[in-house]
Order: sequence, then structure tokens, then C-alpha cells
Amino acid sequence: MTKLRAVHREAEESGRAVDDIALERYGDLRAFDDAREEQTELERRDTYGRGYVGKEKPSGELFQGRKTYVGLRRDHEPIEDGQQDKELPQGAVMETEAAPARTVLLDQTALNRLKAQMMKAKLRDSSDAAKLEEDYNFALSSFANRKEPEVVVLGAMESRMLAGSRRGEVKAIDNKRGRERGLVEENEDMSIEDMVREEKRSKGQIGGESQRFAERIAKDGKFDNDLDYMDENANKLAKRVQKSEINLKNMAITDFQKMNKILDNCPLCHHEDTDTPPIAPLVSLATRVYLTLPTEPEISEGGACIVPVQHRGNLMECDDDEWEEIRNFMKCLMRMYHDQGRDVIFYENASQPQRKKHAAMEVVPLPYSLGETAPAFFKEAILSSDEEWTQHKKIIDTLSRAKQGLGKLAFRRSLVKEMPYFHVWFEIDGGLGHVVEDANRWPKGDLFAREIIGGMLDVEPDVIKRQGRWHKGGDRRVDGFRKRWTKFDWTKVLTQG
Repeated sequence: MTKLRAVHREAEESGRAVDDIALERYGDLRAFDDAREEQTELERRDTYGRGYVGKEKPSGELFQGRKTYVGLRRDHEPIEDGQQDKELPQGAVMETEAAPARTVLLDQTALNRLKAQMMKAKLRDSSDAAKLEEDYNFALSSFANRKEPEVVVLGAMESRMLAGSRRGEVKAIDNKRGRERGLVEENEDMSIEDMVREEKRSKGQIGGESQRFAERIAKDGKFDNDLDYMDENANKLAKRVQKSEINLKNMAITDFQKMNKILDNCPLCHHEDTDTPPIAPLVSLATRVYLTLPTEPEISEGGACIVPVQHRGNLMECDDDEWEEIRNFMKCLMRMYHDQGRDVIFYENASQPQRKKHAAMEVVPLPYSLGETAPAFFKEAILSSDEEWTQHKKIIDTLSRAKQGLGKLAFRRSLVKEMPYFHVWFEIDGGLGHVVEDANRWPKGDLFAREIIGGMLDVEPDVIKRQGRWHKGGDRRVDGFRKRWTKFDWTKVLTQG
């Protein structure tokens, strides 16, 4: 600090610039500015006392400010002697470039108006028709090439609740809170057409009437789980809880975002935007369905998995073309396993529709002796699972229905896509099905089928409980399975004609 005070004292006595004397004593202006920073920091510590937390060393901000002042932008470049006093030439005319024209991006409405002006000018043979056409072409190219955050408009395709108008189904709540939030309530004077429209819009949703009844109970702060209360307030509890337009749109946006997240993380989906194949190994590909291998560890070695290419919640959602290819894979797999001296069963576990997992049919080969007794094992397990008293039949025998005349449609005519279910095929046309009513009592994941088949094959309990995942980087089992599958692969007809 003594050196710094000496610089200022000499500048006052001699009348010279402080920077000139600092260059002589410090060698460069960076060291001089660092000394000034240190002096400022010491003064602040004396002023604010022990509680003050400051800088441990000079930050160089004074020197950076000096560089900005004299017009230098490069860091760590020393200012030479006399450079700070350098002045720009006076009276010289400097060449300046014109500021670039600012282009205003037009929206679709403004673009249409510009096009209309251009068409009118052409029809009137106006002198500015050529200029308007040039402006329109430029604006059109800018509109087509602009990059903005993608905006997705949701409609009835993504959410049925957004379809049509609800004018006759609901009425606005006419109070301050209702007007502010756009709240609505059920219209008790609905016509038959309004009732039919509401039923079409709301039927088949997950949760059904039970969920709507739970929503009505949640809205009732005085609800008492008593038959007398329910009887006295039957009209109140019978009303449907109607959601406002804002809430319906928010629900549609949330569902759309959840579905996109599920699709992005699905190991069985082909991601077209990035041209990324499924994580699961691809053994054989048809037009709408493909064959892959199950996750490890397998309950029975040599199994497979039949998967629709499009993301389906369960196999009940598949159309006729997809089912035709699924049945082709089932026939060829049955021939392959019979050629190996083994029987085979197929099953689908669609017990959790709310998770929207990719539908898949698991293929499990079994010895012939166990293939004959497999229906008894599954029947006993289904009867002892889930609720004791159920609304649906414990067992839905699709195999007997197929033999009674339904044929290959027995499975699709016996269950519906909205309900959680489990189904096992012992033959190509059918087997046993079960509607899962209490998801909390149903085994998690694929554990129900693995426990039954593992018990039949005397597999170790730790292998049964381990439900693996597909991993990137290939699967060592693919080559061996393809060698056995090549002889029976029906998809060769599609590629080789």
C-alpha cells in the first residue's frame, strides 16, 4: 500500500497522469489495478468489521473495466505505455454499414392477408403487384423455414372428452367462484340426445362408475359411510362430477405427456423420429408384428415373445391384420417346438392397463407330459387368486367357446380391451381367461404365470422372482434361436416372394 500511496503523492506533486507514474513504478497497469482493489478491500474490512466476508484476492474487475473503457476486448493483453491516451483521428469520415433490415415473422393469418393483397394487386394490374409478390414469397419461405418450439394441438383423437360441445350436458355455476374458474355442474334437464352424447363420450374409461362415485364422495365434505346417509342423499350422490373446460384440457395435456414419456422409454417400440430399433432383439419381422426373445432369466429355455409393432395396451386392441400375423407366428412356433419334441403354451398378462405397457404374447415351451396337465395347473391357480366373490366369472373358458363355434374369434369375443385380464392359450384358438378385479391382490409384473410354470418345471424360487429387462448391445441367444427358427419362419414369404 505504501507504493500505491507514493504513486498518488507523486502525481499530485508533479502534475503528471497517475497511469504514467503507475507504469513506471509497477511495470504494467494490471498490477496497479490489483493494488487499488486490495486497498478498497482493506477499507471495506475496516468499515464493516469482523462480520464482513470479502474477496481473498484481486478479481481483476478494475483492469477489465479499464480495458472496456479504452475499447480493448482481448483478455490478458497488457496496455502499452501511452496507449490509454491514444485518441481517434478527428475530422475523418468513417465508413459505416447500414443496419440489417429486421425481418418480422408473420403468422398464418398475416400471411393469408398478404396473399390476399397480392392477388388484389394482380387483378387490378397495380404497379406494386410485383413487389407484393416478392414480399409474399419471402414471407412464405421464412414461415416455412422458421424454427420454433413445437406446439401440439390436442383434439378428439387424443381425448374423447374434448369431442363435440357439452352445451346441453352441463350448465355454468353462476356465482363468483364459478365465473372465475369456469366451473360447471350437471344439467338435470338433459334431452335424450344429450344423454346419448355424454354416454358415448364417457363410456369405457378406466375406473368406470366406481371412479366417478369416488369423485362424488370426495366432493362431499359431510359424507358418512352409512346406508341411512346414502339413502337420504341419494340425489346428491347420483349427480356426476362435471369438470370444467380448463380441467378437461389439462387432463388431456397430462395424459398426452404421460403417453409420450411411456413411448419414449418403451423397449419394444420402434422410434421413428430417431430411426431407433427396439431395445429387445429382433428375430423375425412381419408387416405389423415381430418376434423377439423374452427377458432373462427364462423360466423355460428357448422361449419367445410375439409383439405388435404399434404400441398397444393389450392384444384386444389389435386389428384383424395384426391378429392374422400373430396367429401365423403361433402356428410356426408350435411346429418348431413340436419338431423339437416339446409342447408350447402362450399367455398374455394385461392386468395393469393404467400403466399402458406394450402388449406382448409370451411363448413358453414345455415337455409333452406337462403340456397335457398345464390347463389343470392354471385353472387351480386362477380359482385361488384374486377376490373370493367376484362380479365376473372366475374362469372364462375360451377354448370351449372356440369349439362351440366361435373358432379363432373366441378370445376376442369373450373379453374386452378396457378391463384388466390374464389369458393363457393351450391351443391356437383359445384357453383360459380371467378378469382381474383386485389389482392389489394380483401378483406384480409377470409373477403369476412365472410362479405357475416355475412350479411345474421345478425352477428355483430366485429364478422365478427375477423379472429381467432387455438391454442394448445385442443378445447372445439370438443366433442360436434363429438357426432353429429359420426352417419355420413364415416371414420369408414377405421378403423372398
